[in-house]
Amino acid sequence: MTIVAITFVLLLVLGLPIGFVMLGASMAYFALNPMMTSLVAQRMSSGLESFPLLAIPLFVVAGAAMARGGIAERLYAFCETLVGHWRGGLAQVAVLNSVFMGAMSGSANADAAIDARTIVPVMRSRGYSNAYGSVVSAASSMIAPIMPPSIALIVYGLLTNTSIGRLFVGGVIPAILIAVVLMLTVRWTAKQMQLEPVRETRADRHEILLKGRAALWGLAMPLMLLLGLRSGWFTPTELGAVAAVYAFLVGVLIYRGLTLSDTMALLSESAATTAGVLFIVASASVFSLILSLEQVPQQLVTALLSISENKYVVLLVLNIALLLLGTVFEGLAIIVILGPLLVQVAQGLGVDPVHLGVVLVFNTTIGSLTPPVGTVMFTVCSITRCSVEDFTKAFVPFLASAIGALFLLTYVPALVTFLPNLVF
Repeated sequence: MTIVAITFVLLLVLGLPIGFVMLGASMAYFALNPMMTSLVAQRMSSGLESFPLLAIPLFVVAGAAMARGGIAERLYAFCETLVGHWRGGLAQVAVLNSVFMGAMSGSANADAAIDARTIVPVMRSRGYSNAYGSVVSAASSMIAPIMPPSIALIVYGLLTNTSIGRLFVGGVIPAILIAVVLMLTVRWTAKQMQLEPVRETRADRHEILLKGRAALWGLAMPLMLLLGLRSGWFTPTELGAVAAVYAFLVGVLIYRGLTLSDTMALLSESAATTAGVLFIVASASVFSLILSLEQVPQQLVTALLSISENKYVVLLVLNIALLLLGTVFEGLAIIVILGPLLVQVAQGLGVDPVHLGVVLVFNTTIGSLTPPVGTVMFTVCSITRCSVEDFTKAFVPFLASAIGALFLLTYVPALVTFLPNLVF
């Protein structure tokens, strides 16, 4: 196991993507026994032979079609009628829009990129600083991995044999809670910075209905997801297919925002995103085999349970450790490597695996916004040309509020488990 650890750290320091880091460390382990090297290819192949994994490319396509097909613009207009008159109105619009877009993209990176390209330039033209606009775009993207159809929750459910349907429903209340916390933070920071509302007066009922009707096809997506799961009409994978076709047809036939060239670019972008995610999953399946052979899960369970028999103390230690790991590791990699191990710890403590999954995904999402390896942070900064130093300074109040929401979700499990228990 020593050679695995040394290789892992060395490749990580060299700056290789996490999928190649895990695969390289695994190859170093099996190289010591040439008779077992064939296991690498076999394990990578078998790790992808899973029907639920098909949901990932399908939901990626659905999210990209929603963003490119004209739905994002209509959602912005609708959100502005609801919260545009609040202090820091454009920032409030960005947060509320992420509630709707998160229910379509399932990815923090995708949601943050959409906001960075569309709303940050408008915020700059209205007097908001580039750093503040960048931070709001990144912070609001924390909602997307919690809202169904979250790609991270699909991967967690697949690796831990946890119901993806229950995970999806369990993410609804936490996503709304995160949105409320972020909107309160925007209100406080906007007051400190003396930011004005985006509109002087509250929109009247007629305007709200008009903008809502224009965005209705986009607003119907979250409802379709939940009804499809609850009724049993679709599995999560089948729902991904329905969502992709629905998003594409709305973009082409209803809003007419998708052309042939847009479609090719959409499919190319979705293929690249999917390939990156699935390569991490395949590499992690080999890495997890090594952990199993070396009995790392059992050692981890024993070590954590030796800290305390109180599950709340163990959850506190886990959250702190994951927050620190999130600053140097990609969130999906943490979920893939540690998810199956932590579920065993949770079972020993009596923690619901759905509760653990939502907390784990949100924790690692916070890490994706923090230096030095925050993928969402770099995605936004590369689009808005914001320096990491300016971003980090402006992000402090949002980080504090996100950590507060994390511990609230950790220690009030009903916020996660109430809706799945009610629905299922």
